Amino acid sequence: MRNYSVLILILFLAGCAQSNYVKFSPIYEKDGIGEVPDYSQLVYWAAHPEKTDPSDSVPADLKSTYQPNKNVDVFFVYPTSYLDTNMPNGWNASLKDIKTNIYTDYSSILFQASVFNEVGNIYAPRYRQAHIHAYSPVGHEDTVKAIAAFELAYQDVKNAFDYYLAHYNHGRPIIIASHSQGSTHTIRLLKEYFDNKPLGKQLVAAYVVGMALDPAIYTSIKACNQPNETGCICAWRTFMEGYQAPFVYKEQFKSIVTNPLTWDNQNLSIKPADNPGSILYNFNKVKPRIAGAINHEGVLWTPKPRFFGSFLIKSKNYHIADYNFYYLSIRKNAAQRVNNYFESQKTVTSH
Repeated sequence: MRNYSVLILILFLAGCAQSNYVKFSPIYEKDGIGEVPDYSQLVYWAAHPEKTDPSDSVPADLKSTYQPNKNVDVFFVYPTSYLDTNMPNGWNASLKDIKTNIYTDYSSILFQASVFNEVGNIYAPRYRQAHIHAYSPVGHEDTVKAIAAFELAYQDVKNAFDYYLAHYNHGRPIIIASHSQGSTHTIRLLKEYFDNKPLGKQLVAAYVVGMALDPAIYTSIKACNQPNETGCICAWRTFMEGYQAPFVYKEQFKSIVTNPLTWDNQNLSIKPADNPGSILYNFNKVKPRIAGAINHEGVLWTPKPRFFGSFLIKSKNYHIADYNFYYLSIRKNAAQRVNNYFESQKTVTSH
């Protein structure tokens, strides 16, 4: 995140000033928020069906065909937005941190969670996320603190999911979606709540994006191999074609990697020309032919994206763009899986 080219990429992918997103009035006042989340209160949700928030936003290019489905729920766990180098709140973000909350809402909630707003009700809990430094601790003491930070963050996510199940779900099918640190927690959430559990029958699909995912973790949940398959996991991490990330070499397993343009494990290489639409700095404008998708040894490659200003991007790690580059394809695929889920339920009922 401190790399200049990554900052340029953030500018292009999450610059909100040029977007006519949904206007809303969130509660950011410190005095209205406690240090421990109470998920019965809307202020502790970054996205929730009972309030208007950036996840309700629809790019202008897609509004004419927008037909929301309220028969499915989407539980979204956002990525790290606690990035201050001096760690003002320690190893975990404070729920009173207005700066972090605003950044969360106008980056991941707007540009990532919104991809699912046509297929279901979006629930995204605020949680005491671990600081970005927790992924690269130095020394034993830092490592212990980092582990504790991730554990605290996960317990918040888990408590939010428990509250969601008890008060909001009412037996509806569920899409689980996440990115980066959100995926760190979601990998565990899927294991504890869905893998070989009754709740697995309600899982439409899980989009666990931006982190390595060992397929051996699960026994009943498998990687999605076809675009209409349900009860399975989609996962990818995006890099420039030809780039071999050093940390990938250190992984002791080959991560699940789903092609987010074909969603088919028999069709693993798609050129940018066949990408129906990405969302860059202007949320309202869907841009086709920006990025390709090539499955390669547990990661996703794309030829260097071409758009106005892309020459400034020197980073070969497109982590920040995992959702942005494939926005329209993800949106369409989620709808496809939802439709197939309900068709499958009809078949089961008829027998």
